[in-house]
Order: sequence, then C-alpha cells, then structure tokens
Amino acid sequence: MFIKKALRGLTAATALAVAGLGAAAPSANSAETIPVLLCPFGCGPMAGDTILMNQMIKSGSDVVLLPQETPGYMYNVREMGQNESKWKDFIFKTEDTLIQLAYVGGSPEMKEFLPEPVTIPWKLLYGEAWWGQGKFFATFDCDLKTIGDLKGKRISLGLRGQSDWGVFSRLLLEHVFDVTPENSDVRHLSPAQLTQQLIDGATDASVTPIGAEPTLTKFIIPGPVRQLEATGKKICYLGVTKDDIKTLNDKFNTTFLYVELPPNTLPSQTEPLGIGVDRGFAAVHPSFDEEKAYKVVKAIAGLGEQMTELHALWKIWSPELMTCGLSEENTHPGAIRAYKELGWWDKTKDCEPMSYPDKG
Repeated sequence: MFIKKALRGLTAATALAVAGLGAAAPSANSAETIPVLLCPFGCGPMAGDTILMNQMIKSGSDVVLLPQETPGYMYNVREMGQNESKWKDFIFKTEDTLIQLAYVGGSPEMKEFLPEPVTIPWKLLYGEAWWGQGKFFATFDCDLKTIGDLKGKRISLGLRGQSDWGVFSRLLLEHVFDVTPENSDVRHLSPAQLTQQLIDGATDASVTPIGAEPTLTKFIIPGPVRQLEATGKKICYLGVTKDDIKTLNDKFNTTFLYVELPPNTLPSQTEPLGIGVDRGFAAVHPSFDEEKAYKVVKAIAGLGEQMTELHALWKIWSPELMTCGLSEENTHPGAIRAYKELGWWDKTKDCEPMSYPDKG
C-alpha cells in the first residue's frame, strides 16, 4: 500500500516536473519508465533522483527512473525480497553492508529490523555514494567524549526501516559500546524529527549524515548538518576507531570501512574524526531485464557530469564512484556490458568488490 501511494504521488510529481521543464512526458514508445525504491521524503537520494528523472526526460533518454519514497533502505531489501512482482521491473537503493546483514535477518540481533533472512544475491548497477551516517554521532554537549558516554542519555536515531540512520546506528551502539534501549533513551525518528529534537534539547545526541566517495577528497554535507550548524552552537562529534569498526565487522561478517575525516570536513570539526562508512548502490534482482540494466547505466554515465552542477548529492559523482565495488560476480550482466562499452570496467580493479556473506 505504501509503495502504491508513493507511485501515485511520484507519477503526479513527474507530470508537474515535466510541465515545469517545458518538455513532453516520455511516451511508452519513446522511453521505458523504471521505478526506483529510495528512502523517506527529505532524504538526499529522493531529491537527487527526482532531478535525475527530470534531466532524463529533458534529454530524451530512452529510460526514465521514477523515484519512489519508502521508509528506507532496510525496508527496500525486505520489500524486494518478499515481492516477486517487483523483481523484473524495479531498481532499489541499498548498501553492501545491508545486503550482507540481510542474510542474518531473523537472528536475535536483527529480528527487530528484519524478521526473516533475505539471501538473494542482488546484482549491482552502479555506486551512488559512501555513507557515514549511523557510524558517528553529533551533540551539543561537549562533555560527552565517546559514544560509550551515551549510556543513560537520550539519543535520536533514524527509523527502523532506514539502514544507516536507524539500524546500523543501533548495531554500533549495542554491540560495540553496550548502549541499549534498556539502559538509555533510544528514539527512532525521521531525519527531520531527530535533527529537530537535538536542536530543541529533547535529546543529548543524534545521528547526522555525511557522504563521501572513493578518493575521499569530496564530501556531501547534507541538510541536517546545516540545520545543526545554523543554531550557532558548537557541534561536537563522537567518532569511532579502527578497532570499533573491526569489532562490528567481526560480529556481523560485514565490510564497513573506517575513514578518518580531515579537520574542517564537518562544521565545528577542529580535529580528525574517525567514522565508519558503507558503500551505497543501486541494485536489482538477477532476473531484471538485461537491456534495461544496460540502458540505465549508459544514461547515468551520460548525465553524470551534468548532474554534478544540479544537486549536492551528485557533486561527488565520478566514473570511479559508479564502478567502485563492482565485479563480474556481483554486477548485473547488462551493466557490465555498458561499462565495458564505456571503457570504464577496468576501474573496478581499483576497489575491493562487494562480497556476499556466503562467499566470504
């Protein structure tokens, strides 16, 4: 029901966007429309992919991606795992670590977020961003020095349907720092709500977002961070160490990466800050049409440079970001064909490929 409502809403939004651009909507004969499951309204990918949709229409692309609001990436993998009717026609946004964690759905640690395992070897189309939210925290109480200091405090997290914001943050708190809903006031809220609660002093710390890319030279500083900055208060950050990320990976057989942010990457950040990141991707079921996968990759490759000027999320775009983490094993054959035609496939050698849990 949620997706049907979102689809109706986005269809209307598409019509308005097309009217605003002064371009004709793509007909069934001129373009294939492909729904993309994203995240809650207000998240960066929703806005970024809506602008991408507009540019696909304006440029006369033979495929047009239709962004669909959902409760988050955790919801996406469950919905796709359960709903076979979407396998051949839908793209969904996800992360390498989420694909890995879905294999242990239903376990004591994961059943609150994913009651059953999803062991489908999803195929990747392209890399979207490296995401850091949920693997560090922001606070206005600078007497708090570590994530462990949050025990007994009020903490704003994302929704349980959101992987980074709501799920990974809980796994980090509980299994690395022993901060649990039993010993602390842990609240699951939308990104807008959790940010406002921290601003209002209703909570002591919250997750907040950041995006990166493989060279770690360009970063996305999304809206919630700017809202915290606009208060004029000093923001302090609670980071992680390499050992913290190793503990998380050892516990869940995941591949979170440790990244040290240089000073001044985030507002008020005067010292290096250790965070965990995962790699975000657009993915599909193995039965997704090969020609569609090929066309999607070619379209995004053609529009990527232009998109860097149109939305903050796309400022980190590059061929290296699109291909980082891809391999012959984990990538859809149609996408591989497109990358080889573009001359970009050799770039995959520069990154560790995403691994499935059952393959080590």
